[in-house]
Amino acid sequence: MLKDKPKTLIYEVKNNTAHVTLNRPEVHNAFNDTMINEVSTVFDDIEKRSDIRVVVLTGEGKSFCAGADLNWMKRVKDYSYEENLKESLDLAEMLYKIYASSKPTIARVNGTAIGGGTGLVAVCDIAIAASNAKFSFSEVKLGLIPACISPYVVKKCGEGRCREFFLTGKRLTADKACAAGLINQVVPLEEIDKVIEELVTQLISSGPAAIKKCKELLRRVPEMSLEEAKKYTAEVIAQLRISDEGQEGMNSFLEKRRPKWSEDSNG
Repeated sequence: MLKDKPKTLIYEVKNNTAHVTLNRPEVHNAFNDTMINEVSTVFDDIEKRSDIRVVVLTGEGKSFCAGADLNWMKRVKDYSYEENLKESLDLAEMLYKIYASSKPTIARVNGTAIGGGTGLVAVCDIAIAASNAKFSFSEVKLGLIPACISPYVVKKCGEGRCREFFLTGKRLTADKACAAGLINQVVPLEEIDKVIEELVTQLISSGPAAIKKCKELLRRVPEMSLEEAKKYTAEVIAQLRISDEGQEGMNSFLEKRRPKWSEDSNG
């Protein structure tokens, strides 16, 4: 558990699911240094807890995340290179912690996601967006670039689409973002919680160790040569087959019963 209650987030755990809500609705959940550090701390806690099987990330109020907070930007504008580098590294580390989490992450995109807010969408495994949501990589309009978020957006959308999105900074509808691969599904806002609840149930029904290894597979295989991947993938499936979870999963399938991890969960 966290020592201190976050100031910029709501962090709740129920039914094996961590709900992380960006809680600065008065500034459309724009992030500053405090929020960056608190998101990192919360994901450190999530990583340690075996009772958490899935993470849902969303924003309080009408917006998901409007990117960098203007008051924070006023301070950063006058920072030295060294100070700017530290702040940027903190942001990059926060994004990586979400991306590399061993627990499946779902972005509940309840409204507008701008700049770094689109980065938070991109680092999640699955993103469900309300039909009224809007997206934009608007950094170039400020003489900046979507630097720290770019590895994850390029992975999701591909270089060709990112050339259009990053260079123009234009607003994207939810349908356009879905067609580009940034999000997985567009639903009416009033249906988003039902869709996410069904998705959470699906994820919790899978083996937790298998989910963790699957996420590792997705991170590592694209960086490997075919020769490296051949050895790694053979080793990892052989290890899982003889593991307690793998044995339980195969036995439950053959015996036509639910696996123990599914019976033990509250999902």
